Amino acid sequence: MTERPSPIHVIGGGLAGSEAAWQIAQAGVPVILHEMRGVPGVKTDAHHTDGLAELVCSNSFRSDDWEYNAVGLLHAEMRALDSVIMACGDLNQVPAGGALAVDREGFSQAVTAKLQAHPLVTIVREEIAGLPPEDWDNVIVATGPLTSPALADAILKTTGEESLSFFDAIAPIVHADSIDFDIAWRQSRYDKEGPGGDAAAYVNCPMNREQYEAFIDALLAGPKAEFKDWENVPYFDGCLPIEVMAERGRETLRHGPMKPVGLTNPRDPQVKAHAIVQLRQDNALGTLFNMVGFQTKLKHGAQAEVFRMIPGLQDAQFARLGGLHRNTFLNSPKLLDRQLRLKALPRLRFAGQVTGVEGYVESAAMGLLTGRLAAAQALGRDLAPPPPETAMGALVEHITGGHLEGSKFQPMNINYGLLPPLEAPKVDAEGKRINPKDRGRAKKRLMSERAIAALKTWRDAG
Repeated sequence: MTERPSPIHVIGGGLAGSEAAWQIAQAGVPVILHEMRGVPGVKTDAHHTDGLAELVCSNSFRSDDWEYNAVGLLHAEMRALDSVIMACGDLNQVPAGGALAVDREGFSQAVTAKLQAHPLVTIVREEIAGLPPEDWDNVIVATGPLTSPALADAILKTTGEESLSFFDAIAPIVHADSIDFDIAWRQSRYDKEGPGGDAAAYVNCPMNREQYEAFIDALLAGPKAEFKDWENVPYFDGCLPIEVMAERGRETLRHGPMKPVGLTNPRDPQVKAHAIVQLRQDNALGTLFNMVGFQTKLKHGAQAEVFRMIPGLQDAQFARLGGLHRNTFLNSPKLLDRQLRLKALPRLRFAGQVTGVEGYVESAAMGLLTGRLAAAQALGRDLAPPPPETAMGALVEHITGGHLEGSKFQPMNINYGLLPPLEAPKVDAEGKRINPKDRGRAKKRLMSERAIAALKTWRDAG
């Protein structure tokens, strides 16, 4: 009888750590998942529960369109690799147009239950203060952007680097029964159906020009939370506070989260709104909605006052106000090898946002990959990362050296620009000429098909 390998230790029970633990256990290797939430007196700046895979910002995994959207492609790759995060997300989805959004409590409970029930997973509630013990020879650090200070300091001392950080902001959540549906209406942009078939997944609050201008004035004038210890920390462009966007120009929001395109007010279809605020369902009951793109660092007292200026939200009751916390990530191109191991201490692998990927799905994908890499090592097998033609492989390439030499490494969402390019097709599969304006879309489809094929070849060979 073959002796079972020693346990792999995974530090952090967020999306990346939970996915890593699942992949390791599914490979037949025992895993110990260490999570500090649940330890008396230990908490983070953003979490509210001790559940695994808690979603602290949005409840959206973004687009689920694998053919024409890079994050949807990443969804498809993860599903093909038995992702527990995607499986639990699919089981707990809520209406969100073309996106995959989830009931955050149901999702976390489902992930927790799956891991608790697995015979090869042991969950230990403890904080790893400092470097893991030396006899842990196969470790995944998936502590995320809210890594405990003691562990972060130990890692930084080992690498000789200074911490790289950026601000991350959280959007407010509104009680659905406090939204005025005599003003607001339900509709997805361009009536696009989501994974659950709902084409009216968003609540839309219209503004005319005068209302928009007054809102911008209030947003810019409102008191902001300031953090002197963090004053040199930059923002990540994918999660900018709404007032920071407004500071970049009064029209910025109209071309961002408040863009009015693809939506028609059923009460006055001939009049186009100057701007529209969208809210997306946040829980399965449909009792909570989050304000899409409304991450904010406004002080709590000002948030209710300013956001109630939005037509339809004049009587809004907030289940949660927005907030701001600091995220940390490694200088991964310098510090990590292609196995996502720390060059200075190869027994440590890193997964999730701390590696310099940005977004729930990207973080979970790196957890999935490190879990498979660590399990292969424990089983005495060689396993290379997926090829760069895949979304998952492209992320590895980015965080281990895909940026321009001499430039500053920054977190990155998955996008087609990270994949090796293809020439845009001029004719379709039937030989018919493709309109030049549609060739970019056709190229995305080809890149997605190439990625799925390459991923399955990698999976079957491993």
